[in-house]
Amino acid sequence: MNDEFLAAVLSNPRDREEASKIKMRPVQMRGVRMFQLELFRNNQAFHENLTAEEAVERLLVCMENMRQMQLETRQYRFTVLVSRKGKMTVKRGEHAVRKEQALESHNRRKRYILEEGVPVPFLLDLGVMTPEGRVVSARFDKFRQINRFLEFIEDVLPELPDDRELTILDFGCGKSYLTFAMYHYLHELKGLDIRVIGLDLKSEVIRRCNELSEKYGYEKLRFLEGDIADYTGTEAADMVVTLHACDTATDYALYRAVGWNAKVILSVPCCQHELNGQIENEVLSPVLGYGLIKERMAALVTDALRARYLEHEGYQVQILEFIDMEHTPKNILIRGVRTGKGRLYKKQLEKIKACEEFLHVEPTIGKLLETFHTGAVK
Repeated sequence: MNDEFLAAVLSNPRDREEASKIKMRPVQMRGVRMFQLELFRNNQAFHENLTAEEAVERLLVCMENMRQMQLETRQYRFTVLVSRKGKMTVKRGEHAVRKEQALESHNRRKRYILEEGVPVPFLLDLGVMTPEGRVVSARFDKFRQINRFLEFIEDVLPELPDDRELTILDFGCGKSYLTFAMYHYLHELKGLDIRVIGLDLKSEVIRRCNELSEKYGYEKLRFLEGDIADYTGTEAADMVVTLHACDTATDYALYRAVGWNAKVILSVPCCQHELNGQIENEVLSPVLGYGLIKERMAALVTDALRARYLEHEGYQVQILEFIDMEHTPKNILIRGVRTGKGRLYKKQLEKIKACEEFLHVEPTIGKLLETFHTGAVK
C-alpha cells in the first residue's frame, strides 16, 4: 500500500451477506494519501477512509471471506485465487503498456476542457488525478468520458441564458462523477450562476455526494433522495440531464423536462427493457426470433421514438455517440434543444403512431406526453 498501488477488487465471496464485493483505491484527503474501501452489501455501498496500515489490515480480514482479488499497481497486475480448500495462488503479470502507449499519447495530445496538469478536487477523490494534476493511466478512460460530456454542454452554452440563475436537474445521478464535472465547469470555469439538483434513489449515495459537495464548497449543488416519476420540487428548469437512468425512468425525466420547458435536454438512456417485451411484427419475425438481436433492436427503437417525440414537442434533436463502443455499449446520447416553434404538425405524430402500430409497441414517453397535453397529468 504505497505510491505504486492503484486499485484492488475483492470478489467471489463465501458469504454474500457479509459482502458481495469490495474495492480499494487511493484518495487524497487534505493533502494526505489515504485509501478508500468501498464495501457492497445488499445493494448498498459503504465507505471507509483508511491509512496505509489500516488498509492492509482491512484487506487481510476481507480476504478471509473472498476467493479472488485483482490488485493493480503501476507496473503489475496481480490475481489472487483461493480454492475451496484454502489453497492460495498468486499470479503476476506486467501491464500491456507498450501497445497502449501510442493510443494514450494520441489521447493526451487532444485538448481537454479539464486539462492535465491542473488538479481538480473531485478528480483527485475519484482517483483520476494525482495531486500534481497528472491523469492516472488506469483512469484515463474516465477522464475522457468526463471531458466528452462537458463538450456536449459546451456546444449548447449559447442556447442558455447568462443573465440570471440557471436551474439544472440531474435525474438518476448515482455517484455523480458527471454532476460534479458539470458544476465545476459551468460555475468554477465559466462563472455562470447555476443551481444544480441531483436526484437518486440510493440514500447512502446521496449522503456521500452531499458531503463531497460541502467539502468542495459547491454551495448551489445539492443532492436529494427521490424518484424521477414523483419529483415536483421545481416549476421550471433550464437544463435536464439524465445519465443511465434505467428503463422507463428516462421517459419520466424527458416528460418532466418537456413540462418545465427545459431549454436543453441531455439524456444517456440505459436498460431499455420496456419495448423488448412488446415488439412484435410478422414481417420482422425472422430477425426478432434471436433474443440478442431483438433486445438491441428494441433499445434502438426506444431511443429513436424518444427523439421523435421530443421533436414533436418543439426540440431540435440529435442522437450522438457519447463514448466509444469499446468502453461501453450504453453509448447513445439524446441531445435536445428547444426551438421555441411549438409542437410539430399532426402528421408528424401520425407517422410516429404508425411506426408504433407496425411494431406493436406503446412506449411510456408517448403515453406520458399524451396525458400531459390532455390535462390528465400535471
